[in-house]
Amino acid sequence: MGELVALLAMLLGGGLVMGVLAGLLGIGGGGIMVPILYELFSAIGVDEAVIMHLCVGTSLAVIMPTSLRSFFLHRSRGAADMDIIRSMALPVVAGVVIGTLVARYSNTTILTAIWAGAATMMSIKMFFGRESWKLGDEIPGNPGRALYGIFIGAISTLMSIGGGAFVTMMMTLYGRPIHQAVGTSSGFGPMIAIPGTLGFIWAGWGVAGLPPGSLGFVSILSAAIIVPVSVLAAPLGVRLAHGISRRKLELFFATFLAIIAVRFFWTLL
Repeated sequence: MGELVALLAMLLGGGLVMGVLAGLLGIGGGGIMVPILYELFSAIGVDEAVIMHLCVGTSLAVIMPTSLRSFFLHRSRGAADMDIIRSMALPVVAGVVIGTLVARYSNTTILTAIWAGAATMMSIKMFFGRESWKLGDEIPGNPGRALYGIFIGAISTLMSIGGGAFVTMMMTLYGRPIHQAVGTSSGFGPMIAIPGTLGFIWAGWGVAGLPPGSLGFVSILSAAIIVPVSVLAAPLGVRLAHGISRRKLELFFATFLAIIAVRFFWTLL
């Protein structure tokens, strides 16, 4: 009974933190949820061969409502660049399809390595980046924007982070304010999470070793506990994001990514 209460507390606490991060950083929140789900599924004895797939798939399912809530809140404050969102929507969805196919035929070690490597690169940029670190004054159009959208969709599906970190990095490298970058990045969460969740259900359909209450690589039971808490917590993150300075927001983002990287490099040892 005590273990069950502890696991439930982990899910509720993770949902709370995930919702705040979704609003604060414009991300889906999967960065914090995947490590929590990893510990949870390890504790209940989920097969090591499928555990990372289950973490990513379940996190994508949780991201759907949380990212929608975060996006609507940021847009209401005028912080989302809808032109960028519309122009990259189809390429991002195409990337999600590619990411799902990669996940279906990848093992847990590959998914973990992708997580750790991408988070490290983004963290370094945020920690040590300066105003002078710019690629230009205007974000390029197609085909460069479309290709980057495909990359965002694919890597974000594999990492289950809603794509926000990569959109934020792109926009800040082209001189956009961090608050606008965070607001815009929140719009990519739903277009990654919805097809990504469906893809992970398909990829894990009929796979052995999954816990009860799962549809493919998605634990419906876990998602049902996390979603209400994360959606309710998202407005707090949005208020925090618009109440602190650009540099503090960047440093918070970088610290968050660094913690993720260290956690998953540790699992590879």
